[in-house]
Amino acid sequence: MMITDIAHYLQTQGQIIEQELDRLVPLRHAPYQQLFDSARYALLGGGKRLRPILTLTTTRILKGDPHLALIPACALELIHTYSMIHDDLPCMDDDDYRRGKPTVHKKHSEGHAVLTGDFLLTYAFEILATHHHLNAEKKSQLIATLAYRSGSDGMIGGQVMDLEYEGKKVSLDQLRLLHRHKTAALITASIEFGGIIANATPVQLDHLRQFGEAIGLVFQIIDDILDVTSSHTKHGKAIASDILNEKSTYVSLLGIEQAQVYAQNLYNQAIQSLKSLPYDTSLLIGLADFILERKH
Repeated sequence: MMITDIAHYLQTQGQIIEQELDRLVPLRHAPYQQLFDSARYALLGGGKRLRPILTLTTTRILKGDPHLALIPACALELIHTYSMIHDDLPCMDDDDYRRGKPTVHKKHSEGHAVLTGDFLLTYAFEILATHHHLNAEKKSQLIATLAYRSGSDGMIGGQVMDLEYEGKKVSLDQLRLLHRHKTAALITASIEFGGIIANATPVQLDHLRQFGEAIGLVFQIIDDILDVTSSHTKHGKAIASDILNEKSTYVSLLGIEQAQVYAQNLYNQAIQSLKSLPYDTSLLIGLADFILERKH
């Protein structure tokens, strides 16, 4: 699939996600109204919506019902947004800008940023548990998957490793393990969600996980490259926080050119993992192409 076609697909699917997020987190008048204002500020009007789109796409190519996947897809975006709010805090990466606008702790306060992230985290599990059109078994699978991929053996564990490695020289294997957790885990969950909703077999789910993990690492490598080549566009400052915080990246370990080669090899592994699936996987391949070739 051509990148121009994928760009249109991302735009149309992103609009669907945006509308559902707007419905799930509406404006509310309450003594704690600022919580919803802050959540909507972080959640709406920006971002690639890559994780929920991966869920909708995986569901679609496995002949499942994308309408059933919409709320679970949005749960992933809630988790992703919470993680970014907390990641931007002064005690973490101390970033002032996200998606071209002030981060939540700059727009509101550090306390509100922590609580907004907490709200989005807990609300993600609420909307899965109360989904009206999924049976109890599927809800249980989705909740267990999201908890695992975003918990100690997933995203949070990766964030802990990220903090531990600040100012230290780490090996390529250590860096890969870190980002298998911090970045690739939630992307893998996005693929798994689609497989669960579309009744994928255990073998098919295993191949989907392999694709998700590889493409999640590709996403991180390209992110590291863009931190060097387009930091002001991404973060609103000339030098990315990973560099300022003396964190090892794929670029600092390999250089830009070899990091791109490493990303290409992982992309090839990702595409290979899809070949045994008895479905037309061109949409997922197109999204993998976008991840590899993105410029921001």
